[in-house]
Amino acid sequence: MRRGIVLGVLLAAGALSLAAAGYQAQTPAPMVIEVEKLRDNLFMFKGGGGNTAVFITSTGVVVVDTKNPGWGQPILAKIKELTDKPVTTIINTHTHSDHVSGNVEFPATVDIIVQENTKANMQKMSDVTGIKYDTPPTNIFKENNGKGMPKRTFKDRMTLGTGADRIDLYYFGRGHTNGDAWVVFPALRAMHAGDIFARKGPPLLDANNGGSGVQIPVSLAKAAATIKNVDTIITGHSPVMTFDDLKQYADFNKDFLGWVQAEMKGGKSVDDAAAEYKIPEKYTGYTNNANQVKTNVQVIYNELKK
Repeated sequence: MRRGIVLGVLLAAGALSLAAAGYQAQTPAPMVIEVEKLRDNLFMFKGGGGNTAVFITSTGVVVVDTKNPGWGQPILAKIKELTDKPVTTIINTHTHSDHVSGNVEFPATVDIIVQENTKANMQKMSDVTGIKYDTPPTNIFKENNGKGMPKRTFKDRMTLGTGADRIDLYYFGRGHTNGDAWVVFPALRAMHAGDIFARKGPPLLDANNGGSGVQIPVSLAKAAATIKNVDTIITGHSPVMTFDDLKQYADFNKDFLGWVQAEMKGGKSVDDAAAEYKIPEKYTGYTNNANQVKTNVQVIYNELKK
């Protein structure tokens, strides 16, 4: 009898444990934004997708990139901890969902600005080259009846504001996508580069959205030669970098393109070429990504065959 009671208690306890475990598994992870102060009025918000820049001007707040779906409200809440000024403007560096999806959670009064190719890409929200999806992604802007889509675009350059509030927008050509915007805060000697400079390592070349392994070193070199007086670069997904880091990254992509061209000329298959690749020793601190290298070799082969 006692044995039956004990067994019943154990089974009940086990059921409760399993139920608790199931509940814990279904509990969503908290949306935590880590704030890094770069200047008195410029902050980097980390977590939830691409790095977000928050620039507090004399009249309002400019936000660069708005992270994954559901992260718009956490961004707004964190901004309220920094200032009572309203968000007036969003600038998206490119089309990818981890940089634009939060747009839909901002007030409809907010001005949204992108490079003109990015607007076309955001209308489609195509799959990203080399990314495998468990379920096909949806178009968050169509789901929200167009809310969060850009209201203004630029082709090569645009200037917003004046004096200490000035922001310069540049487009130097294809790279990560065909609409990568460079967002410069001249008075602060700072810039947001988005994912055309995401990290020290192989870039994500999204050919489905106009990205190019042949053009990315050219675009990066143009940025490094044209933009002046910048000390601090907010990258797409890694810690803050310097302008010298950008120049080195341009060289890294130029060297990679040259290596791929040599491999293709030598008759190597994509698989064989990718398997041989190693980060050159001179690029200290760069992290390899074998899957990304293989995707990038394929993208460049495809371009060179045209």
